[in-house]
Formats: sequence, C-alpha cells, structure tokens
Amino acid sequence: MRLAKPILALALAIAGVFVLTLPAHAQTRIKDIADVEGVRENQLVGYGLVVGLDGTGDSLRNAAFTRQSLSAMLERFDVNTRDANLNTRNTAAVMITAHLPPFATAGSRIDVTVSAIGDAQSLQGGTLIATALMGADGQVYAVAQGSVAVGGFDAGGDAASVTRGVPTSGRISNGALIERELRFDIANLPSIRLALRNPDFTTASRMAEAINAYLGATAARATDPATVELSRPDYFEGDMIALISEIEQLRVRPDLPARVVIDESTGTIVMGENVRVSTVAIAQGNLTISVTEAPQVSQPGPLSDGETVVVPRTQVDVVEDMAQLGVMEEGASLRDLVDGLNALGVSPRDMIAILQAIKAAGALQAEIEVL
Repeated sequence: MRLAKPILALALAIAGVFVLTLPAHAQTRIKDIADVEGVRENQLVGYGLVVGLDGTGDSLRNAAFTRQSLSAMLERFDVNTRDANLNTRNTAAVMITAHLPPFATAGSRIDVTVSAIGDAQSLQGGTLIATALMGADGQVYAVAQGSVAVGGFDAGGDAASVTRGVPTSGRISNGALIERELRFDIANLPSIRLALRNPDFTTASRMAEAINAYLGATAARATDPATVELSRPDYFEGDMIALISEIEQLRVRPDLPARVVIDESTGTIVMGENVRVSTVAIAQGNLTISVTEAPQVSQPGPLSDGETVVVPRTQVDVVEDMAQLGVMEEGASLRDLVDGLNALGVSPRDMIAILQAIKAAGALQAEIEVL
C-alpha cells in the first residue's frame, strides 16, 4: 500500500484492532462476497453451419432454414444452387453461444458452445464455418470457427440404439477470436461501487467499516443493502486498480438472514445458523393400514349337489406408532433444533412437514423458502 509512513502505521493499527474483534473462522474476503460494478461478462450469440458430418446432419427436406443457409453460403463462393435439389445430411444448422470476459482484448480467444437447432442426430466430427458472434447491441465482437468436440455419442442399428450424453451439443476450445473490445478505463476512476452478491444491510455496513478502518479515512459508505461506494483517498499514490487489489483482500463477517430452504422433490433441508425456535411441543407419529386379500376356495362335500365357489377373505391390520412429545425451549439454536428433530426419529420428508407446522404455529423465527 502506498501511504505516508505515519498514516500507514495508524491504518495498520486500526485494522489490527478491527480484525481481532471478529472471529477469524467466520470472516470472508470482500473479493468473495462482492463484485466491482461494471466488471462483468457479456453474452454473445451467433447462427452458423457445421459441415463434415457423417450423415448425421439436418434433413434438408425438413429443415428449410438449413437448406437456405447452405445455399446462401455456397453463393458467397460463386456456386449457384437455387434451382438444384440439395439432398445431403452432412450439414447442420447450429446456434453458437459464448461469454465475452471483462477487459478482453482484440486478438485473444474464448471458448464457444455449439448447439444444433434442426433434426441433426450428432455433431460428432463436424467443423463450424466462420460465424460472427454478436452482443445485445447487434455489434459483432468475435468470430468463431473450428472443429466441434462432442462429449456424447449415438450408435445403433435396426433393432436397438445406444445414446450417451448429448451428441447434438459440443464445444470448441479457444474457438472464437475477439475482434472488438469493450473499453472500461477503471484505473483512472475516482470512485467505484461494490455490489454485494447477497444484499444485506449489516454486511454492507460491516464492509464499509472494514475498508475505512484499513484506509484510516472515510473512503467507503454503504448506500443501500447491495452497494458500497468506494472513493480513492487523496493521499493514495496508486490508481483504482491498486486500491481494489488491496481492498478485496480485507475480511468481513457476512450476516445471513434466518432462512430454511426446503426442496420437497428430493427431501433436502438447509437451515441457516440464525434460525431460532420459540417454546413449542412437537409430536410425530405414523399410521399404517395394511389390507391383505386371501381368497379361499370352498368345495361341496362328496356326492352333494353343490358347486365350487371362491370365498373372499380380507384382513385389515392397523399399526399406529407411539408418538413422542418433544419440547423445544425458548430461543433454541440450530443445533438444538436439529438434535431435537433427530431424537424424534423422523425422516427428512416428515421433518419438512414438522418445520412447516412449527412455522404455522408461529414458533419458527425464520423464513421458509420452498424450491
């Protein structure tokens, strides 16, 4: 850090006191909980053709867009096919997607994903023809071309077939060449904004306090639960990049809301450390009813004028588990709640019903989110 010696000593002393006041195991780097506003990726998309397939491409009779694209491509090479009856399955129409990294320079390369949009069976062995990749503004930022690497395969005969993975989607490593840069002069900015990935008033306030304690000045302030505005101090000799590189290594303790996340389809339950339970009594039991059909054959006696008939026999068994009544004391922690529910011997799906019932009773001091 490029500060004057007296100011540097004071800043380090204050920073040391601040760090010692928080549990080391609960602290997280600012780099891992916040992003610099403006430093982000941009999505690119394009439409092109994959050629060289071994008869696994689009059927030109069913995919009219593939036939039109193939004719348009051949016309650029002075090959007229408008009146010809094209009948090939070695070509497939595809969509190409990619992410343009922040501060990517012209001439660097990025990975692209190639996905078939017609009735092609596989892109194995295909080559993507040069395709322009555009951003949301309609401008071309990269050009993609290369051999498609497919992780899946499709093989079969007349009676059986085997498919593994998705053979109609693949990737081209370093398959796109960046042609246009997105200019963002962050080094000379007088101030920036840090965006919290999980907005929270307490976390934003702690982040601003940690930054100010480290710099020894009021350089950061929380403007809302999701944003901390950072200004470069006048005595700081470096640029904004140097300031960010030092600030993002500071550690703060994020504050999490009391929340219980439930996925009923898989029976998954995730509870935060701040979940608390008021005094409540819990009883859980299962009622099992078994119905068994055991028909019997009734035959008449010898030399009698009767007939053989089937007599129904039904057996009904009812088993009810003895429910144990458990009491959760006031202010029970997450560990107490989990231990108490485990002591009842309930399954994850029964635990979901119990948590929802506790919430309905007003004893669960947390938010329940069902996925």
